[in-house]
Amino acid sequence: MPIIVDLTSGNVEKEYRSAEKGHFGGTILGLRLMSERTPAGLDPYDPRALLYVAAGMLGGTAAPGLAKAVFLAKSPLTGVAGEAHALGPFAAGMRAAGAKALAVTGRAGRLSYVLIERGEASVHECAELRGLGTAATTDALRARHGTGAHVAAIGPAGENLVRYASVVTDLAFAAGRYGLGAVFGAKNLKAVVCVGDAPAEVADPAAIAALTASYRAAMPANPLAALQAGEPGFAGWVGDPLDPGYASVRNFSVAGATGLRVPAARDYSGRALATTGSCPGCPNDCMKVYAPDQEGLERRSGGLGQEAFVSLGWNLGIDDLDTVLAANALCNDLGLDPVSLGGTLAFAMECAERGLLPGGNLAFGDAAALAGLVANVARRSGPLGDLLAEGSARAAERIGPAAAPYAMTVKGAELPCFDPRIQPGIGLGYAIAPGGPRYDALEHDLDFDPVAGLLYSFEEARRIGAEPAPAGELDEERGRRSARLLRLWSALDALNLCVFASSPTRPLTIDHLTALVTAVLGTDFTLEDLLAAGQERLDALRVYAGREGGGPDELPDRLHTEPITDGPHKGAVLDRAAFERARTAFYEELGWR
Repeated sequence: MPIIVDLTSGNVEKEYRSAEKGHFGGTILGLRLMSERTPAGLDPYDPRALLYVAAGMLGGTAAPGLAKAVFLAKSPLTGVAGEAHALGPFAAGMRAAGAKALAVTGRAGRLSYVLIERGEASVHECAELRGLGTAATTDALRARHGTGAHVAAIGPAGENLVRYASVVTDLAFAAGRYGLGAVFGAKNLKAVVCVGDAPAEVADPAAIAALTASYRAAMPANPLAALQAGEPGFAGWVGDPLDPGYASVRNFSVAGATGLRVPAARDYSGRALATTGSCPGCPNDCMKVYAPDQEGLERRSGGLGQEAFVSLGWNLGIDDLDTVLAANALCNDLGLDPVSLGGTLAFAMECAERGLLPGGNLAFGDAAALAGLVANVARRSGPLGDLLAEGSARAAERIGPAAAPYAMTVKGAELPCFDPRIQPGIGLGYAIAPGGPRYDALEHDLDFDPVAGLLYSFEEARRIGAEPAPAGELDEERGRRSARLLRLWSALDALNLCVFASSPTRPLTIDHLTALVTAVLGTDFTLEDLLAAGQERLDALRVYAGREGGGPDELPDRLHTEPITDGPHKGAVLDRAAFERARTAFYEELGWR
């Protein structure tokens, strides 16, 4: 562990790292390999760059919260370590093929894929797959290797080196952030295919069964788990209009009433392709597949993440559900991250609105143009498609200094869709997380508000030193609290544990998590061990970012200067001085200077 494939030479080797402590076969080991095997300053598209794909020692196990694989490489979007996670069955498929981790270097002479079977890897040419979407690629590779094969593939966006191209696993489950699909493309790597039927072994099957039964029994009483399991699920935004400032609208420029419609649950009727069974071993069924019945649309690619509706909808001034669901399915089939795509399109729309980007079909609220824009970016069609394929930070540099304020990015990556002006802890996480901004890097401030929060989660949060506090309060304690939550969720990422199943707000409590790791690995695992893994991952990401000259831990000016103008959060803005004090406390909590 891991299997190491050199696409240039065709050589395959295995490097045994099981004697090393603390990496769990996941992100931490990947970062060690990147640091050891690549020089500082290497271009992400250089053949010597290392790409890491892993289920690790826990991912792919038939148990709650363990259907998670990590994809890791130097990001072409941020220039630091880009880490994306895929839910769904791919991690189990990787384990069934006899592998816990794969590292890929070099560049194939012709378009190729890596096949993993019985714990061995081989490289096969597939020039005939060039230009195909991820669904057609998956179909072709399953026709070759069996319908039970698990496939992680790129689409045209990855082949065309769109800087936020994604990798899509098993048709609908994307590893979306930071451009890992473009790293595949730079290596002439179309896919990783896993074939096998050997289940991941666990040390204590009875304990796993008991934890699964406990999780299932807890779901109905846990509001977030129940929301995830039901239809349309937690990614199916429904209900009352959102409070102003909760989510990004028109590139974060609308700080008051939006005038945009929120779908009703009935609006999803007839659009579901799969609502159960996405993650082997987990009863919660968070990941669902939705797409409208439109001619020419690859509906199977409609795996719906929580950010898709806002990123491709409200952030673009669009509230038509079918338009957004179709755009999301198209993103997955072409291999594009909906979050960075939505942020880049919103940036361009605001620039066009302000007269900074003449020409092109760009306007907030233009639902009819969205599908064409998605396709043009994925294929780098025309000057506009090519410009936007670079992401909003680089596009702003090309347009000129007047465009820079409208690139809502941190470290070159587009912000997630949750507005930090009313949840400053999220803002601290966006700014400071050393791999770049992610909405699922730490829990929402509103969840721990003494009045509006999820009261049942308070005791769990207290176990790591995160006391409840008013959501909008920005002080040094907010910095320390946010760092502690970041460390906990970093531990989940380090072990390939699912944040959507876990403490402090979901049914897998801290005691369940430590018992789960113990049951899988057969060695005692404590809360201290969990937090140590989280700290190790954060430290390794930060060291790598420092080595590569990563961008500053800062947010776009708009979030510091344009307050929310309406609703219960009126006046909320991230005071710059308070934010800097909280950031210092955040660093101190993590031992960073």
